[in-house]
Amino acid sequence: MPASAVSAPSVETAIPARLDRLPWSRFHWLVVSALGVTWILDGLEVTMVGSLSGAIARAPDMHLTSADVGALGSAYVAGAVLGALFFGWLTDRLGRKRLFTITLLVYLLATIASGLAWNFTSLLAFRFITGTGIGGEYAAINATIQELVPARRRGFTDLVINGSYWIGAALGALGAVAALDPAIVPVAYGWRAAFIIGGLIAFIALLLRRFIPESPRWLMTHGQPAEAERIVADIEARVGAAPPATPLKTIRLRTDIKSWFAIGLHTLFTRYRQRAVLGITLMTAQAFCYNAIFFTYALVLTKFYHVPNGKVGLYILPFALGNFAGPLILGRFFDTIGRRIMITFTYAAAGLLMAITGLLFAHGILSAASQTAAWTIIFFFASAAASSAYLTVSESFPLEIRAIAIALFYAFGTALGGIIGPILFGALIGSGNRANVMDGYLLGSALMLIAALTEAAIGPDSAGKSLEDVAKPLSEIAD
Repeated sequence: MPASAVSAPSVETAIPARLDRLPWSRFHWLVVSALGVTWILDGLEVTMVGSLSGAIARAPDMHLTSADVGALGSAYVAGAVLGALFFGWLTDRLGRKRLFTITLLVYLLATIASGLAWNFTSLLAFRFITGTGIGGEYAAINATIQELVPARRRGFTDLVINGSYWIGAALGALGAVAALDPAIVPVAYGWRAAFIIGGLIAFIALLLRRFIPESPRWLMTHGQPAEAERIVADIEARVGAAPPATPLKTIRLRTDIKSWFAIGLHTLFTRYRQRAVLGITLMTAQAFCYNAIFFTYALVLTKFYHVPNGKVGLYILPFALGNFAGPLILGRFFDTIGRRIMITFTYAAAGLLMAITGLLFAHGILSAASQTAAWTIIFFFASAAASSAYLTVSESFPLEIRAIAIALFYAFGTALGGIIGPILFGALIGSGNRANVMDGYLLGSALMLIAALTEAAIGPDSAGKSLEDVAKPLSEIAD
């Protein structure tokens, strides 16, 4: 498909420039709130399973072993990997809005079903399906956010939305404390109620998403330029955008190609080979650290520090709040100081502090409170780093394959770091040997430092740039 094929159906448009010049408005807050709830739900899910693992394991109709609890976490992550790939492919093919509705509905039904599970096998299956919905959400939502948020605010917005995972984690921690209090909820039903409440929150988000339009950028390249124009004009009217003082930059795009999958994959690993390596490295490092440490932290607290199951959520809460504070406080610097400097700094700081904490833990210097304080500081930086990984893979590749690119890197990083991590750490913690657990922490530290060096060497600095300048659309026709 030569770029000079000017005889093909095409449109010359300033829609990307028009979207980037919009003032921040109630419309953008709607996008943030309705789409950002995905990360809150994911944090809620992960924290509930971790904090409630003891209660689920002791439930009369479950009788789970430590290995079974680890399997629940791995099933959720495995579902997220497969869901990201399948729904990510559909997102580029069928549209952002259709898929972020379907994936949230899958999550909603599966998480309620988790609360109604009758044995370990059914719970395992429902956790897997819940994961597919969340994995699909990552691709659909990140693509939509990138394409609707103005370039000058893209870094901060993306980091804060991804970091809102930890609002869900904090809610999950508090919810776990309530769910495990027999004075509030009967012991047999507390963990079930927690899952069902997550589904009800998703239902509210589903209602809000009705008011979010399809991405005009996606419509332009899928044969619907008139609909894209209508949506952008409507947004401009809603936010009261003044006419531009000077003519805006335009691009000419083909509109006759429905699927760019084969062409896109070839481009991904040829023209954008360096960015592909970077994306895999960043995603793998953060996925390993988060899934390995956070999925199993409740086990560390109960096994090494003898924290009662009912109090685990109280230790998770400050950990979660520190994680949200990182993107919230540091996020603006990814747009001002720049991507490369900030991504390198946050990954390196998290990696070095993680190694120090591992050594202190191995020598028995830390208490439950001081180790939680250490993780709170470490993940202040690591949370911003992890969010920046999603920012990098969602803005560094062409429009037509944005969702599947997000899905591929999320799936690879999560499969490598997210599935292996909890199983590995579960085994290390199960050994009861602090030195073995320290080795796991040092492995996580090494992965974060490798990611920092990779970003410093080849990371693109996309701050303030239009998506079409960061990665030229495959459908663009050269003059």
